[in-house]
Parts: sequence; structure tokens; C-alpha cells
Amino acid sequence: MEKGIFSSETIACADNDRTLLLVLSMSVFFVGASEFMLSAMLNPLSVAFGTNSVRITWLISSYAFAYAIAAPLLGYLSDRVNRSRLLLVALLSFAVDGIGIAFSPTFEIAIALRIFGGLASAVIIPTAFALISEVVPRTRHASAMGAVMLGMTFGIALGPAMAGLLTTWVGWRAPFLLTSAGCIVAFIIGTVTMPKRRAVAALYESRGFQWLRNPNVTRPLLAKGLWNGTGVSAFLLSGEVLRQRYQLDVAQVGMSVTTFGIGLGIGNLSAGRLQRLTGSEERSLIVVTILLIASVAAFNLLPFPVSGALICLAAWGAALGAGAPSATTVLAERSDCDKGVVLATAETLNNIVILSIVPLASIIFASAGIVMGAIVFVVALSIGAALTLYDAAVTPVRNA
Repeated sequence: MEKGIFSSETIACADNDRTLLLVLSMSVFFVGASEFMLSAMLNPLSVAFGTNSVRITWLISSYAFAYAIAAPLLGYLSDRVNRSRLLLVALLSFAVDGIGIAFSPTFEIAIALRIFGGLASAVIIPTAFALISEVVPRTRHASAMGAVMLGMTFGIALGPAMAGLLTTWVGWRAPFLLTSAGCIVAFIIGTVTMPKRRAVAALYESRGFQWLRNPNVTRPLLAKGLWNGTGVSAFLLSGEVLRQRYQLDVAQVGMSVTTFGIGLGIGNLSAGRLQRLTGSEERSLIVVTILLIASVAAFNLLPFPVSGALICLAAWGAALGAGAPSATTVLAERSDCDKGVVLATAETLNNIVILSIVPLASIIFASAGIVMGAIVFVVALSIGAALTLYDAAVTPVRNA
């Protein structure tokens, strides 16, 4: 009966669903922009708060730490309350956080507010994708999640440029006020378009953390953390590889790595098509991980000209862009009533892998060279790919 209700609602409310996806895309866009825009504002912020550039990075670290620690607990909460209302509260909280930082009287208060913003973002991102899995028809999950992730991709890509321009033209407060205004707009539209009923029919059947004993959940969760976290880690060091190998300056490196962002956006939009071509998200993830390993290995190990390296970066971005929506779809479907905590844990695991891989690879890069450092990436990616292949092999193909 519930399935029939969802189908009829989907047909009758297609326009409303599209508006909901727009709201979710806006939400993750401003979260992504807010998270990455500080990379272009460190010096103006250090001047504004009368501190040095080393201390000012605590505005980044405090946000990331709060997000990583709180995400599973807040995901657990989202499985027990109305997700729509929780997301709206988080959007409003994120807006208040941005306004508060813009007018913060001291650096210490700004750090406290960034921690608060990290908590709000730890609600917004996993809750947005959990809502997609409950409201959008199953056959459109990968496409819908890819479309919303495209919003985050744009935020990550445009955030630093937007912040740099606004800081130069208006002042350092302007980027924070803009992201706050965007969240307020998303909040206002969301109050109309968010599902009014509880999205989870069996709301109180959530089993807490019992899903940790379910290999059908933990296997793809660990696999995604390995290949996605390692793929991002490798990208974070790709600029240094370009600089050393091709003697590029900072501006040239910045322009070069935009090809990764272009590939990421293409991948986001291609997730649904890839799922349909392969027959399931699990099979599409096999294609994704193979492409990811090949592009990362080729970029780091083969003596390509600059154009070849840029093609590798684009393919690398496309693999991550297509893989993330499909992996999120798999996790959301298999976790049933625990999707909030599972998707939040996936975010935390991704951050843990990045925090582990980047320092290790950086040390090896510095002491033994690019080739030896790349082995760290290839090994971690291969383990993630092996888990992905095994998961696809033991998972029955679903009829769409």
C-alpha cells in the first residue's frame, strides 16, 4: 500500500519533487561553498581578527572536526525525528552561524561559531540525501542524488572564487553574509516544498547502531570510504605533482585542477545513465572504481604531457562524481530506517580516510618521490575496489 501511495504522489507531485531537489541542491551548495571558501580568505581573516595565518586555520579545522565527530550522532537523531523539520532547523542554524561569524567580536567566538556551523552541516548533508531516498522514486535515486551532489560540486568549485571576489570588492564579511542569505532562501522555499508528513513510515523501527552487524551495509560503507576518501586525498596532492613535474606556477596549477571539477560535474550528471547502462548501482560502482584506479595511477606514474595529465584529472573527477551518488543510493536503500546514521557515518569515514592518507602520502612524496607516494593511493583504491567487486558479486540484481 505504501508503495502505491509513493507512486501516485510522485506522479501527482513531480513539479514539487523537482522544487524539493532544487532546495536540497541549494542547501548543499551553500554548505560546500562555506566549507571551502576560507581557503581564499585566510589572510583577510587573520587581519580582521588580529591573529596570524597559522591560528586562523583553526576556523577550518574546528569546522571539520565538529562535522566528523557529530555526524553519526546527528544522523542517529535524524532517524527518530521528522527529517524535513530537522533539515529546516539546520538551514536556519547555518544561516545564523554565518551572520554570527561576520560580526564576531573575537577570534575565539568565531571558532565556537564555526563548530556550531560544523554541527549544522553534519545535519544538512546526510539528511538531504536521506530525504531523496524516501521521496524520489527508486528508479530515479542515482540521478536525483547526482543532481543534488552537483550543487555541492558547484559550491566546492565556486566557493573560493566567490569568496575571493567578494572579499576584494566588499569586504571579508560579504561571503559569510551571502551564504547565510542563501540558506535563508532555501529555508523559506523548503517550508513550502518539504514533505509535510513523516518521511519514514516505520519511524520508530530504527534499530540504532545494530546495522554495524550487517555486512550488507558495512561492506559498501567501508568500500566507499576507501575509494572515495583516497580519491579525494590524491586530488588534494595533485597540485603539488603538477608543480613538480611540469614546473607550473600557482596560477597555472589552479587553472589546471579545474579540469577535475569539470569532470566531477559531468560524473554527477552521468550517475543515473551509468546505473541504467550497467543494470544496478553495484555494477556501476565497479566501472567507477576501475576508472578511478586507472586515472589516479596514470596521472601519478606515467610520463604524460600536461594535456594527458589534465585528461587523467577529468576522468578522475568523473569517476568520483558518478560514484558518490550511486554509493549513497546503495547505502540509503540497504540501511532502511537507519539511513540517516549510516549516511552520516559514511561522511565521517570519508574524512577519517582523508586525514589518514594525506599525511602519509605527503611524507612519502617528500622522502621517496611521486611514484612511491602513488603506491599508497593505488593500494587503498585497490582494496576499496575489491570490496566493491565482492559486494556486487554477492548482491542479487534488483528489478527496477
